[in-house]
Amino acid sequence: MQSLPHCPKCSSEFTWQEGEQFNCPECGHEWAANATAAEDEGLVVRDANGNLLADGDAVTVIKDLKVKGSSSTLKIGTKVKSIRLVEGDHNIDCKIDGFGPMKLKSEFVKKN
Repeated sequence: MQSLPHCPKCSSEFTWQEGEQFNCPECGHEWAANATAAEDEGLVVRDANGNLLADGDAVTVIKDLKVKGSSSTLKIGTKVKSIRLVEGDHNIDCKIDGFGPMKLKSEFVKKN
């Protein structure tokens, strides 16, 4: 019988495989069977289309977003240059012309 790898996030031994994907029932982490170790160790952030984001990338906002604490709205199509990836719910840290420093969720942007 083939032994499956332990979960890279929680080290659980109860992983299972579905096609080319490994799954962990304890923490819910999913990773590709051919994923590199560097990808599992670092912060992995994907945009709304599933493209991998990295520090310094340029992205475009895909939805009108209300800016908390302001009466203005971040409009669809706004381009953001030189993003920085951070841990947390809002995983993109950036500076937008006309708005200043902001944190965005990766699910509301697409890579240019």
